Amino acid sequence: MRFRFTGTHTGVIPSLLLFSVTALLAACGASEAPKSVPPVAVTVQEVVPEDVPVTTIFIAQTQSSQAVNIQARVSGFLEKRVYTEGSTVKAGQVLFEMDKKPFQAQVDGAAAALERNEAALEVARANLARTKPLVELNALSQRDLDDARGQFEKAGADVAQSKAQLETAQLNLSYATITSPVDGVSSFSVVADGTYLDAQNAQLTTVSVLSPIWINFSLSENDMERMRKEEKEGRLKTPDDDKFIVEVEMVDGSLFPQKGKIDFADPSYNPETGTFLIRAVVDNPDGVLRPNQYVRTRLVGATRPDAILVPQRAVQQSAQGHFVWIVNEADEAEMRPVVVGNWHGDDWFISEGLAGGDRVVIDGALRLGPGTPVMVTDAAVDKAAASTSTASK
Repeated sequence: MRFRFTGTHTGVIPSLLLFSVTALLAACGASEAPKSVPPVAVTVQEVVPEDVPVTTIFIAQTQSSQAVNIQARVSGFLEKRVYTEGSTVKAGQVLFEMDKKPFQAQVDGAAAALERNEAALEVARANLARTKPLVELNALSQRDLDDARGQFEKAGADVAQSKAQLETAQLNLSYATITSPVDGVSSFSVVADGTYLDAQNAQLTTVSVLSPIWINFSLSENDMERMRKEEKEGRLKTPDDDKFIVEVEMVDGSLFPQKGKIDFADPSYNPETGTFLIRAVVDNPDGVLRPNQYVRTRLVGATRPDAILVPQRAVQQSAQGHFVWIVNEADEAEMRPVVVGNWHGDDWFISEGLAGGDRVVIDGALRLGPGTPVMVTDAAVDKAAASTSTASK
């Protein structure tokens, strides 16, 4: 079939061409028009400055508050060990027995010498009493009186010396029975039964007091300077007179029931470790903690006033440093550089970059860019809804 156009329809072709071109241009223009970006769903947490208790954790080592070396105080043969090695002993409990026979003989000899000198003293006293009236009657000379008085005074000195010798002998006899001076846990016996003990071989064992027990830990020079700086700037508040509470964390993560306090801070700097020694004292009535045991020590009592905390997952890092995403008043994402401090549980202290009222993105930040529109969900609302749902179940 063929169509023929007469002269009266010659204007139709240009009109159709114009319409086609116009429609094509309109279609191209429509494809180049900007598309609207859908908002990104994020969860935010509003920054609320608050006073936050700070707990500092240190690796520490226990030490007996009184470790007593048990030594022989006299020379002689060790007869037997009485205590059980490693057992808990009481003050006054017998630990070792030495051969007492030589010491008993010294006591007997000193006692006999004392009796002899006391008898001589009585004779000298009686002689002096007889001499005095005779000298007054000129029956004896003054020299005889002086000799009698001298004999009496010498006899008195001999008695005093004999008493001292007897006391020394009795002390040596008592030293043959070796007891513990304190309550504590005993160590192994250094020498065997039958060993001859003298000044060069006097160490027998050690008794370590378990309660109270010392907790030693070290504070580095950098940490101490940082704490002083933060305290000066008002970003850290320590308890009055530095009366920190010391908590001890056991190897299984549980807390020791007794709390302690710092009783000594070494003023001397240790150049080998770059630290200062800090010592805490803790009651240990059941002897659970033993000397030279490693524990974790928590120092409780400091506070960060008006501190800003954000979850660790909200903080990201770039080549320029740490940053977070915040939502501005137009509900658009905005990158905010921050200066981070220490960790606090699952949160991070923010030293600079955030202020009260800022809305920090804690979930959904991976899809954000500067100016990205967001659909906000408050973390506090989510938490309250989750709590309500759990309670209803």
